[in-house]
Amino acid sequence: MDVGVRGISTKKLAKHVYNHYCTLFFQPDFDEVYRYTQYYLQSHSKSPNSLIERAEKWGHYRLNLRNSTAAQQLVLQFRDEEENTEEEMPAKDLSLDLFA
Repeated sequence: MDVGVRGISTKKLAKHVYNHYCTLFFQPDFDEVYRYTQYYLQSHSKSPNSLIERAEKWGHYRLNLRNSTAAQQLVLQFRDEEENTEEEMPAKDLSLDLFA
């Protein structure tokens, strides 16, 4: 979602996946991670209701916010809360009185 309407390139996304799985004891092959990422993006962006869609630029992908309900659930929607007209009661002091 951070990349917005432009989408993210396959190579950059593959680098994120590679860095996520790279540890002190295990380093996956980057070319294998790139091929799998590319395959996953291509195969999961074909349906109009899929979570991922192709962006305008070649090799870039983004979340499908128009037709995918799963992608819409991933987006936080912020709104201003309406002001309450009721007066709020002061909070009751529940602390211990050590010097009574």
